[in-house]
Amino acid sequence: MNEDIGHRMDGTAIDFSPNRLILIAVLLAGGLVYAGAETGAAMISLEQMTPGTPPAGFTFARTGQGYPAQWSVTDDATAASHRTIEQVSTDRADYRFPLAIYDAVVADNVDVRLQFRAVAGRIDQAAGIAVRLRDADNYYVARANALEDNVRFYRVVKGRREQLAGANLKVTGGVWHSLGLRAQGNQFTVSYDDKVLFVATDDTFATAGKVALWTKSDSIIRFDQIEVTPLP
Repeated sequence: MNEDIGHRMDGTAIDFSPNRLILIAVLLAGGLVYAGAETGAAMISLEQMTPGTPPAGFTFARTGQGYPAQWSVTDDATAASHRTIEQVSTDRADYRFPLAIYDAVVADNVDVRLQFRAVAGRIDQAAGIAVRLRDADNYYVARANALEDNVRFYRVVKGRREQLAGANLKVTGGVWHSLGLRAQGNQFTVSYDDKVLFVATDDTFATAGKVALWTKSDSIIRFDQIEVTPLP
């Protein structure tokens, strides 16, 4: 692992340090992200990925039971990018949480925003963002569920989920929604459709970890406009 990837980036000024410039050059050369120089934001460039293949720059894992996750790049004319990252496995194991782990960023404080569309799922239609991910069994996750009509925030410790906060509201299937999770210190701010829903406080995972896309059971979910911003 390149330890430079875990360094924090200044969210208010341009960072011209050698490590920062090398990281930006590598990511842009690989066509994986658009790096915002003024904000430190990294927008994952789905247009550079090949439909029908696993998304570049990600590794894949699963919390819980069932078959391994299946992630694919999919064309979608309704998406802002016209291309999405989709979890396509229909395994109905209830305690099964596929993860697509973004390799390029390791951070403790981070702001992640994305758009998602719940396509199908008989057991669940859940889309989530995981942060401070140490491995497939230890992380925080904010998720929205189109079958349950709610947004929840969990910590996952040794593979076991515990709800820390939540809100009940309409999550319409087949429609694009936005979901956001901001982790800063021991505070976690969850937003949905560009409105803050709640702020949770927890100290379980205080050190840096990775960011991941997350689904549950047989959820067929498409993700677009994925923006990852490390924070001071």
